[in-house]
Amino acid sequence: MLHLFTHAFFKALLFLGAGSVIHAMSGEQDMRKMGGICRQVPVTYAVMWIGSLALAGIPYFSGYFSKDTILEAAWASETAVGHYAYWMGLFAAFLTAFYSWRLLIMTFHGKPQASEEVMHHVHESPKVMLAPLIFLALGAIFAGGIAYEFFVGDERASFWGGSILVLADHDPLEAIHHIPAIISLLPLIAAVSGIAVAYLFYMFRPEWPALLAERLRPIYLFLLNKWYFDELYDRLFVRPALALGRVLWKEGDGAVIDGLGPDGIAARTIDLAVRAGRLQSGYVYH
Repeated sequence: MLHLFTHAFFKALLFLGAGSVIHAMSGEQDMRKMGGICRQVPVTYAVMWIGSLALAGIPYFSGYFSKDTILEAAWASETAVGHYAYWMGLFAAFLTAFYSWRLLIMTFHGKPQASEEVMHHVHESPKVMLAPLIFLALGAIFAGGIAYEFFVGDERASFWGGSILVLADHDPLEAIHHIPAIISLLPLIAAVSGIAVAYLFYMFRPEWPALLAERLRPIYLFLLNKWYFDELYDRLFVRPALALGRVLWKEGDGAVIDGLGPDGIAARTIDLAVRAGRLQSGYVYH
């Protein structure tokens, strides 16, 4: 619940910040066609930094209070599933920091990749767009520290009352005070490492991503295509559903229902009417 609360501020900030960037770039949405605009959009640049710092869980932004508490509580649960969740969450923290700074570097730094016409019109967003960004940025900075004691700290019992049942013999939030110091420190190490790798790959050695993708092409394609999940879903569910629908349409609805029903009756009625009509030639002998 604490992470839901803090996440609302910095994730909304990043989404609206992205909208501000798109507005500044004349509708361009591809990061590969951006770059070098930090001086033209200083407020948007600043709030995107704040949102990214909170998302990565850097002390003492809002995300730090909620994300680290989740990871520490997962470890403190002293279960195999809890430890598995901790290590997966740690890896996710690394990836989150990496892609956040990849976004910042590709969007605001480096050599401009947009056309001269687009770069000529780059401008800061109007106040009506910046005001919500500044409000959300304040939440991304302070909301976690303000809410921490009430949600998961010493005031949580009185704050939640009977809303959340916590068994006396299994209270991970109490147990986090007794976990090893390195377990509490690793999320920060993972986040800083992700930021460092992003700087290395996209600012200091921008040729490395393409080189790595070429060297590890099967893995690169596997990840680029989202584990081929869409293709697998298409093969297992979409195509069979379409095939079944086509059979029901052509054979069931068309041949059986319409063929024996309305279309069949109509066709036979017309056929009989034509045959009967031939008797009405006007000649007596007919």
